[in-house]
Amino acid sequence: RIVYSILDNEQVRKFEKEQELDMAFGISGLGRFRTNVFYQRGTVSAVLRVIPNEIPEMESLGLPMDVCEGLCMKKKGLVLVTGATGSGKSTTLASMIDSINRNRNDHIVTIEDPLEFVHRNKNCRISQREVGTDTPSFESALRRVLRQDPDVIMVGELRDLESISAAITVAETGHLTFGTLHTNDAVQSLNRLIDVFPPHQQQQIRTQLSFVLEGILCQQLVTRSDGRGRVLASEILLATPAVRALIRDDKAHQLPSAIQTNGRLGMRTMNQSLYELYRTRQITYEEAVSRASDSDELKRIFQRQS
Repeated sequence: RIVYSILDNEQVRKFEKEQELDMAFGISGLGRFRTNVFYQRGTVSAVLRVIPNEIPEMESLGLPMDVCEGLCMKKKGLVLVTGATGSGKSTTLASMIDSINRNRNDHIVTIEDPLEFVHRNKNCRISQREVGTDTPSFESALRRVLRQDPDVIMVGELRDLESISAAITVAETGHLTFGTLHTNDAVQSLNRLIDVFPPHQQQQIRTQLSFVLEGILCQQLVTRSDGRGRVLASEILLATPAVRALIRDDKAHQLPSAIQTNGRLGMRTMNQSLYELYRTRQITYEEAVSRASDSDELKRIFQRQS
């Protein structure tokens, strides 16, 4: 009964048909929650995650301000925020959209499932569309978004060929487009975008991405050394001419080297970020190694710096 009290009639119908439901809801004076409703042992259960009423600023999240502000001021192109479930992608995106809302004078359209952070118009006009309520699917919303006169488009998740293709297309048409993927680093992210397409299309997609990609921010939340909360570790790829050439020429495997040699531009690998968190005593050695995608390489970084 408690769970059903937070569902509207359409959500009840969908839950009883599919036996699980993702949603978000707010309670006046209390807060907003992202919720998954499901059955276990024949009874209705729910898991709730608190969504802050106030959108946090990028600096408070541990994001590199110069890089993120630079991406937020781009007039067009594709920006990806990636990471595993629970890595803070939605919060990072909300913070970047809020920065645009404060510093630009544009029309922002977000497409989300479910709608989490509620944005209020500041310097921008914001239209927030929820899949299942305001539009049938990400792909449907993206196909029609250009008719809504957007300047900035945020897609909650690039799930399949149709949504990825549509996002690349809207970025190509001169709109700043943000999206998320469940990938752990820049190389995985690019391969995910390309591999959903049939082989005969993949070189065309590489070429398109080499033109439209502006940056990839991969992130994970790592337990602090004192056990009090978590801290952000992030890999950052920016689309320099050299990076664009590597993408176009199917040499994505060389991107980690390009990232490592362009730290002055704000780029860094995940291992470099983990090492820096260890060096500043924010995380332990064991935690850093356990979170590395290439633990042997991270150990070599420790050895070189010791």
